[in-house]
Amino acid sequence: MATRSGEHGEPVVLDVDGFEVRISNPLRPYFSARGETKLDLANYYVSVGPGIVRALRERPCMLHRFPDGVDGEKVHQKRIPRGAPPWLETVRLHFPRWGLHADELCVTRLADVIWAVQMSTVEFHPWNSRRADTETPDEWRIDLDPMPEASYAAVRRTAQVAHEVLDELGAVGWPKTSGGRGLHIYVRITPEHGFSQVRRAALAFAYEVERRLPEHVTTQWWRKDRPGDAVFVDYNQNARDHTIAAAYSVRGTPLGQVSAPLHWDEIEDAEPADFTIATMPGRYAEVGDLTAGIDEAVFDLRPLLDWADRDAIPN
Repeated sequence: MATRSGEHGEPVVLDVDGFEVRISNPLRPYFSARGETKLDLANYYVSVGPGIVRALRERPCMLHRFPDGVDGEKVHQKRIPRGAPPWLETVRLHFPRWGLHADELCVTRLADVIWAVQMSTVEFHPWNSRRADTETPDEWRIDLDPMPEASYAAVRRTAQVAHEVLDELGAVGWPKTSGGRGLHIYVRITPEHGFSQVRRAALAFAYEVERRLPEHVTTQWWRKDRPGDAVFVDYNQNARDHTIAAAYSVRGTPLGQVSAPLHWDEIEDAEPADFTIATMPGRYAEVGDLTAGIDEAVFDLRPLLDWADRDAIPN
């Protein structure tokens, strides 16, 4: 354990599955609501290790860093800095529009995650494609994003309708809290389509949810056109280089809320603030990784692309 000989404690070296990861300033406060520290954050990720690695494995990953804790400046980091350990793996991404490239973190083991925590990472935002073919997603993401006046009851109802539509399609959805006021649902898909077609399928699905629940749901792209109490089904989270927080990722909130996987029947009663770095280790020890079967439940997008044709959604 760290000592208090310095302002934020002496460095701690963690043995993470045989890899030594040095945590400097382990007692630096990161979460102001209850005072959890950088070391608490590292220990949280160790406690949910298989879950966070499953969520990030082989995916390019954007890091959201908070060098002074979550009440300070947030740094969005694509590129791995110089001086990273030699065992850390990356994936090169190209951005033709700007003529640039970036070597992003590609998690293959828990030590990669804890190294990122040492670099002051709180949030992990992976792509929905993997290193073997970064241009072909294998994950469809349904983001239920409430407008400021929307109730959480409306988010829950939207999730229920989304579940109904997924069942009719024969798709298995894996729900989780966003770590904020929304909910996410992930679906594994066959990696056969580019980002534009996955986004097109996601919009067709969003239209169907909106048709069934018009009093709560909007698909209006421009924020000014959305009702203030609506839930936006954000299909654009499936566009290239768009990312959202992974399952088990902590969010940059004073309470240290977590994007927590749920059973479908938990959605009705669960509140976003129930899931924090303080409560999730115990929950994970009790229920395990609720995403454990996600890689075996693969859905073919073709029915949704047929809906996209029906709705005249452009390619």
